[in-house]
Amino acid sequence: MQHSDRISHGLLHAYLLDGKGSATALSFAQLATLQLSAEQSLWLHWERNNNSAEQWLRENSGLNEFACDLLLEESTRPRLLRLADQGLLLFLRAINLNTDAEPEDMISLRIFANAQTVYSLRQRPIHVIDELVKAFAKGFGPRSSSELLLFLAQGLTDQLENSVSQLADTVDQEEASTDNNERYAPALMPLLNARRRAANLRRFLAPQRDVFAMLTLSTEPWFKADDALYWNELSNRLILHLEELELTRERIGLVLETEHRRRNERMSHTMYILAVITGFFLPMTFVTGLFGINVGGIPGSEHPHGFLIACFALVTLAVSQWLFFRWLRWV
Repeated sequence: MQHSDRISHGLLHAYLLDGKGSATALSFAQLATLQLSAEQSLWLHWERNNNSAEQWLRENSGLNEFACDLLLEESTRPRLLRLADQGLLLFLRAINLNTDAEPEDMISLRIFANAQTVYSLRQRPIHVIDELVKAFAKGFGPRSSSELLLFLAQGLTDQLENSVSQLADTVDQEEASTDNNERYAPALMPLLNARRRAANLRRFLAPQRDVFAMLTLSTEPWFKADDALYWNELSNRLILHLEELELTRERIGLVLETEHRRRNERMSHTMYILAVITGFFLPMTFVTGLFGINVGGIPGSEHPHGFLIACFALVTLAVSQWLFFRWLRWV
C-alpha cells in the first residue's frame, strides 16, 4: 500500500538513513511530519516527469525556484553547482541498462544534496538505484548524505567500466583476427557501432570526470575527511576510461584502415592480372581474327601443313610474349 501510494505521487523510493548503514522505507504521507535527528539522513528518489513530484519539489522541498528549475529541466549535462545554503546540485549520467536500450543512450540523474537530505530525480530506470535499495536492505548501505553521493557515483562508474571493457573486447577480437589472417574481412558494422558508442560515451565521461575532480577539492562541511580520496579515485578511474575509449577509437580506425588497404591491394592485384592476361592474348586474338576472315588469298591456305604452321607461329608468339613480360618483370 505504501509503495503504490509513493508511485502515485511520483515518489519512487523514500528512505530514512539511520547513520549505521540501514534505512527505513517511508510512505509519501509520512514526509509531511518527518523530523530528522542529528544522526539521520533522508533520501527521496523521484520520477522527474510526474506532476505531483514537481509540485512537491517546488512547494515542500525547501529549494528555491532556481534549483527546482535546474532539477526539472529537460536536458542536462554532467556538472556541479554549489548553492548558498551549503547544498549541492549534482548532474550525472548513467549507462542505460534497460531492455532494448543502447548503453550509450545515457540516463540523466539529477541530485540535490546537503548535510541531511538527498533528492534524486530520474527519467528512466537506473540500475544503481536498485543496488542502493538492496544495500539498505542488507544493512551495509550509505550512512550519510556524503556517503550516498559516493555510492551513486561509484555505481555509475562501475557500469561505465563494464561498457568500456565490452567495447575494448570487440576491438580485440577483430584486431586479432585481422592480424592473424590476411584474408579475414572485419565485420564493419560492429566496428562502426563500437566507434559511435565510444564517441557518445566520451561525450559525457569528460565533463563527469571534471565533476568528480571538483568534488575532490570540495570543502563542504558535511563531507567526511576521507571523502576527497574516494572522489579522487573515481576521477582517476574516469580518466582511465577516457583514455581507453580514445585508444579504442584509434584501434578501430587502424583496423578499418588496414581492411581498406587490403581491399585496394586485392583490387590492384586483380586488375594487374587482368591486364597481363589481356596483354598476353591480344596479339594472338589479332592473328586468329585476321586468319579467320572469310576471304581468299590468306597465306598458307593452299599448303597441306598451313594449319600446323599457323599453330606453331601462335605458340612461338605466345612464348615470345611470355619471355618479354618476364624481361619487363610483369610476371
